[in-house]
Amino acid sequence: MSEVLDLALAAREASRKLAVTSSDQRNRALLSMSHALLTRQEEILAANEADVAAARVKNTAAPLVDRLALDPARIKSMAEALKALSILPDPIGELVRGSRLANGIWLQQVRVPIGVVAMIYEARPNVTVDAAGLCVKTGNAVILRGGSMAANSNAALTRVLQSAAVGAGLPETCVQSVLSTDREAAEELMRLHGYIDVLIPRGGAGLIRSVVENAKVPVIETGVGNCHIYIHSGANAEMAKRIVVNAKVQRPGVCNAAESILCDADVYETILPPVLKALESEGVTIYADDRTRSLGAVMRIEAATEEDWATEYLDLKISCKIVSGLDEAITHINTYGTKHSEAIVTGDYEAAKRFLDEIDAAAVYVNASTRFTDGGEFGLGAEIGISTQKLHARGPMGLEALTTTKFMAMGSGQIRT
Repeated sequence: MSEVLDLALAAREASRKLAVTSSDQRNRALLSMSHALLTRQEEILAANEADVAAARVKNTAAPLVDRLALDPARIKSMAEALKALSILPDPIGELVRGSRLANGIWLQQVRVPIGVVAMIYEARPNVTVDAAGLCVKTGNAVILRGGSMAANSNAALTRVLQSAAVGAGLPETCVQSVLSTDREAAEELMRLHGYIDVLIPRGGAGLIRSVVENAKVPVIETGVGNCHIYIHSGANAEMAKRIVVNAKVQRPGVCNAAESILCDADVYETILPPVLKALESEGVTIYADDRTRSLGAVMRIEAATEEDWATEYLDLKISCKIVSGLDEAITHINTYGTKHSEAIVTGDYEAAKRFLDEIDAAAVYVNASTRFTDGGEFGLGAEIGISTQKLHARGPMGLEALTTTKFMAMGSGQIRT
């Protein structure tokens, strides 16, 4: 058998054992995993250092290196996320609904684990920890296939997490990583119908498209974020500047960073120049329409093409377009957005309400940065991804998104006539 099929068979067996563990057992495992990240961080950092050095030799873009890199602070943050998960309410066994039917059968719908969850993702070692923690909490076995750029980091993290889980009494194969970095291994994972219950891709547009188009197992589509900040004519100028700069610059290489500014024609000549200057001072290049460029506010500005309106830069770049008003802004966002996170800056209640109602996205904001679309920020604990689809889960996927339900019927000899 192949490595991937071996992992899937072992995960299936582990999922059966996990399904009957107690909440206390799984929470103890999470605390053990959290502690292990800290006590074995030198091992993790050494592996990560090798990955980062190799990435720099290949002239990997700075935002991607930032996603890849670990340091004591980031490891501590991952450990704290696992600890936070351990104290969250356990969704497994939760009663969704219950009633006695007319025939006397007592029927309950309860939350249960999905079973075997697979992840295919790019060079983000924190995903390894988040996914493992969320799956352990919800009684799911997980198979992790990270990007080749983070191969050493992911292998080290998996060793540490596995060891801690076993020490807490969980099956070793509840957390596994595909060690092979060959494309064929990822493709085989996508085809394991009957072994994998759900596959979650997390990364750039190319990766997600490949998984969605080629997988033979159920997929939850996540992550691509062409996010907009719309500056409405009723916006406060200083607030607009703060929100745009934060949404673009605070961490440009993540999916909830802003990639496009829309600004009402009524106010662009006054509100937009300070925004553009603030972005330029942070090293951002603007790709703009003719009216924005005619302002002459900044030097780091290029003519936008049709492609720019649909681009997720994941870099210190942003597009900018002047719109005639709310109608055009909503149409533009629903045309070019990726249904991730969208924001309006306005003091106009009616405009805000229409934006909330008419924008088709997983998260829609009024007067706040798109950078808040995150499981931790939303109070869900760590997240396994941000779903941009509508079936099963949407937005940051926390614990409930990794459960399904089962109907349990208790009878006393009833038969159907």
